[in-house]
Amino acid sequence: MSSLLLALGQLADRRVLWILAKSLAVTLVLVAGIAWAGWLALDWGLDRAGVDEGLFAGADWLREAAAALLTLVGLWLVWRIVAMAVIGFFADEVVQAVEARHYPHAAAKARDLPLREQFSTSLRAASRALLVNLIALPFALALLVTGVGAALVFFLVNTVLVGRELEDMVWLRHRRSAADPAPVGRGERLVLGGAVTALLALPFVNLVAPILGAAAATHLIHRKELPRDAA
Repeated sequence: MSSLLLALGQLADRRVLWILAKSLAVTLVLVAGIAWAGWLALDWGLDRAGVDEGLFAGADWLREAAAALLTLVGLWLVWRIVAMAVIGFFADEVVQAVEARHYPHAAAKARDLPLREQFSTSLRAASRALLVNLIALPFALALLVTGVGAALVFFLVNTVLVGRELEDMVWLRHRRSAADPAPVGRGERLVLGGAVTALLALPFVNLVAPILGAAAATHLIHRKELPRDAA
């Protein structure tokens, strides 16, 4: 998609690189904290259940390996939620950087989001994503035997979620009222959400995927708005 290609071309921008460094640092710290807490909780739960005295008797390393495996699975599930929540907090800076370079007219009309609004918006998005993914989890587990069913469930769910969050990151700065709809169609939003969700599943690429998504959403919305602005 052309919006993603335009976003990719701005990754070398110093402002974007600085935002990437900040958001990545915060994301890694949060993920490390979740991993540590998850490890402790799982290991404690296995210990309280007496698993080491039964199934893993005399082989504590197996219990630790089981806890590590479950933690890694959990991290795979929450990575996109944490990453999108963090970039949601820094989204205003990403949008400003893209608008300053490509859409100065739109940047001049945008409103600056207060820190409290950025935080509350990011928290609501993360809570919504966590809740929906938890609801989808039983269906994904039931489809594990199919090989691809579980991954497909999470992909479809997060395509919708990510597409919506990316749109909101940009449109919050430009809408005239809370009821003012974004100029992006549902199909375009789903395509962008699906592309970014796929990137979030790729090792290393997932580190920059939220930034790319926010920048691409900025291009997508403003390229739709240009005719209206010119009118």
